[in-house]
Amino acid sequence: MSSLPIGDYALLSDRHSAALVSSDGSIDWLCMPRFDSPSIFAAILDDNAGHWSIRPAGEFRVRREYVEGSMVLRTLFHTGGGILELRDALILGDAQDPHRLGEHAPHMLARTVTCTRGSVSAELLFRPRPEYGLVAPVLTAVDGGITAAGGASRLTLSSTVPLEVGGGAARAQFDLHAGESAYFALQHAALGAPVPPVRPGAAVRAAVDDTTTGWQDWSAQHQAYQGRARDLVHHSGRVLQALSYQPTGAIVAAVTTSLPEQVGGARNWDYRYSWVRDASMTMQALWVAACPDEAHEFFDFMATAAACSYTNRPLQIMFGIGGEHDLSERTLPHLSGWRGSKPVRVGNGAWTQPQLDTYGELLDAAAQLRDQVGSLDSPTRNFLVGLADAAAARWRQPDNGIWEVRGEPRHFVHSKVMCWVALDRAVALADWLHADGHVEAWTAAAQEIRDAVLTQGWNEALGSFTQSFGASNLDATALLLPIVGFLPPDDPRVLSTIDAVRERLTDARGLVHRYHTTAGVDGLEGQEGTFLLCTFWLAQALALAGRTDEGAEVFERAVGYVNDVGLLAEEIDSATGEQLGNFPQAFSHIGLVNAAWALHQAEHVGTFH
Repeated sequence: MSSLPIGDYALLSDRHSAALVSSDGSIDWLCMPRFDSPSIFAAILDDNAGHWSIRPAGEFRVRREYVEGSMVLRTLFHTGGGILELRDALILGDAQDPHRLGEHAPHMLARTVTCTRGSVSAELLFRPRPEYGLVAPVLTAVDGGITAAGGASRLTLSSTVPLEVGGGAARAQFDLHAGESAYFALQHAALGAPVPPVRPGAAVRAAVDDTTTGWQDWSAQHQAYQGRARDLVHHSGRVLQALSYQPTGAIVAAVTTSLPEQVGGARNWDYRYSWVRDASMTMQALWVAACPDEAHEFFDFMATAAACSYTNRPLQIMFGIGGEHDLSERTLPHLSGWRGSKPVRVGNGAWTQPQLDTYGELLDAAAQLRDQVGSLDSPTRNFLVGLADAAAARWRQPDNGIWEVRGEPRHFVHSKVMCWVALDRAVALADWLHADGHVEAWTAAAQEIRDAVLTQGWNEALGSFTQSFGASNLDATALLLPIVGFLPPDDPRVLSTIDAVRERLTDARGLVHRYHTTAGVDGLEGQEGTFLLCTFWLAQALALAGRTDEGAEVFERAVGYVNDVGLLAEEIDSATGEQLGNFPQAFSHIGLVNAAWALHQAEHVGTFH
């Protein structure tokens, strides 16, 4: 059973696929050739599901970091005899254009090992188990490495040290003295494709160097933010770039599946897909931490993937990274799960849920891009107009809400507010959309929604907006009312709601629950941790309300949970302070960027733009 803390891992990405590396040098998660492909290594979910470790043979201390401006990981092992440096990278490919980072990625994971002082004995264990641990491939020694055949994958492991093959694994023990290095590269190809070539050490070293330069060039040309938490914001921008799928511009919610919201619990979901709900917040974060190119690519993906889905049924809430619509969910009973948290799921059944907030997310994203996009083609205009019309027609319907409850649909306040956002933005964009004839109907529907939210979504006894109409439970999404412009940030009802969230949804660590998971409220058993995104919303709402010192305190408390390489999962365990949930979580890094920007604006400009 895998037991390492989730926060023990670091991320590698070539913008096609991703790997997670533990602090002791083990690749415990790798999917190729796409983020959502079946895993090659999945020890993070089950000890028998494959890993690839490189580490000193004896005792050691570890310090690690990303090479500055990059997503190339540098791990330093300090031993009694010397220091071993391990560099890990998913290779971006040749001739990197910073505007098309990873376009030519060769689906290669490279690892370089150098003794920088003294002498170190090192050991390697390579144990691939493709298809989530179901396949034990046949390993064959070849000149310069080994090949692995079995299932739908063909793998080649290049090595500059001799490898011993046996028992479904390859092993090596080797000594390095100061200035000496060893080089390794794992390459993937589909069954039927040519077997990847064995790479000599010089080629592996050059590939890692080129990948480092590629990330650094992208950072230099795409990141200009100079405000609060500059280094964290820039790093979060690189994380979002690392979570994006280069061929389409999709951004995955996380690179993992089934890392739980409660240790031993069943709230375990596959997050390797792209959610419409992320659109407007992602757009804002990309503006701050990256550049308009990335924002435009993500919007184009969403508009293209969703274009046909709103006509006969509600807009689909999520898509595969290639634009796929069918994300049917299944369980993998042979995997024990992280710390025994079962079931392990692939696919995500929420794709069939109605969620009305998606209309507002896409139209708000379009509004943020208007000045950069220029004129729209007719299909995109018609699509956006159709979204606004659908929001006007469907806002009275119950739905499953932003949190994808698996109980009965309800009249969630946030869903209604985002329908208002859809109509508010559509009215503002009417000339751009060639939709002046719709403005009167859109305006009337927006006013109806506003009236309903202010009367049915407000609970006078609680002094707060609630989770759903007529309810008495709170939801952190109420913090978004001033952020999306539904009410002014200094409106007494907004200020009272902020205080209610702080009083009733904040734990002893000062972090915010999205809501209280009392029995039956979301159709699921078990509890969950506090949500980092919701905590960043609180910091952002406080900044907008002019309570900047309080917002800064909340922000600093939340960013205090980044791991040693600046990564955040979805949640924090209130009891232990450990990170929980899928990792790294785009929403958490998006929340960090947007809260930092709001605080910077409040501190230095006085308003939030």
